[in-house]
Amino acid sequence: MPAGPHPIAIVGAGLITATYHAPGLRAAGADVRVVCDRNLARAQAVAAANAIPEAAAELDAVLARPDIAAVVIATPDHEHESNALAAAAAGKAILLQKPMAMSAEGCRRIIAAAEANGVNLQVSWMHRHFEEVLRTRTLLADPRLGELYAVRIRNAVSPAGDRPWCFTPGLVAGGAVMQLGVHGIDLARHLFGPIRTVSATTGIRRRIRPMPDGTLLEAHLEDHAFAHYGFANGVMGTHEVSFSEAQGTDRFLIEIYCADATLQLRGPRGRLAVWAPRLTGREDWVAEDLPDPPPGRRHHAWWLEVLAGRGRDDATAADALAGQRVAEALYRSAEQGRRETVVPTPA
Repeated sequence: MPAGPHPIAIVGAGLITATYHAPGLRAAGADVRVVCDRNLARAQAVAAANAIPEAAAELDAVLARPDIAAVVIATPDHEHESNALAAAAAGKAILLQKPMAMSAEGCRRIIAAAEANGVNLQVSWMHRHFEEVLRTRTLLADPRLGELYAVRIRNAVSPAGDRPWCFTPGLVAGGAVMQLGVHGIDLARHLFGPIRTVSATTGIRRRIRPMPDGTLLEAHLEDHAFAHYGFANGVMGTHEVSFSEAQGTDRFLIEIYCADATLQLRGPRGRLAVWAPRLTGREDWVAEDLPDPPPGRRHHAWWLEVLAGRGRDDATAADALAGQRVAEALYRSAEQGRRETVVPTPA
């Protein structure tokens, strides 16, 4: 990979690094110098697969290196805060895997540490960089769609991909909502604006879950959630989250209902389908012809531009804190059986 002004270390060599961050950074032309993981063999495997020259097991030693300017933190959820605080103290720019922290207070501590140390902090909201989401942001600004009325968001995965830590309190901030639904919450806010009220139900519907190694795990965290959102602009929304749908969805399914148009993202008509006669001139569904770049390239290229001072900083950390507040309101609503108001994030 070509040398760049911001040499990078990847911290954590699990699934998201192996399948997304490492290949995405490589496709974007990043200067990744080391993969760090307590499991050195796993770090070495990711490094070898992505032409990264070094693997390491000690985070402190990596953060002490003067040739490392930025880190991708993709460790287990309960380590996000401690690793991000250490990286900020070491003066490293940060791309932090979602969820940002185990609580809203944890998010605030990370943001404060980044500000105190003058480092750029971003949270990895990968779905924002999908071509259909970028195109939808453009379409929603077009008055020919008419007033935006309501949205439906669905996040669902098959239990075939279960991993024990996803259902273990203390290792994660929550179950399906925090592991999967936060993507939908972020897209909802990113596309449609702040969420002000939440009414929700959660439950454990598949309590005994087979793991990939054949063992059985008793789940103590929710695997289903249903939420109704009231957006600050009056838009109404529903959000369905499942860790137990046999088929699942391809990342997400979003339906957008406007006065004169309907949009479907990742539905049965493709990655983005539009029924908008005033826009397209057709009384029919039109499937958008979208680019198909390598997974993660656009996202990581954007991050590299931010680090270089040429890209738009999307305030992803502040958005992560705001999304965490939505998730926590969702849990309160489900527990107390009433509508909850989302506490706005201070400016």
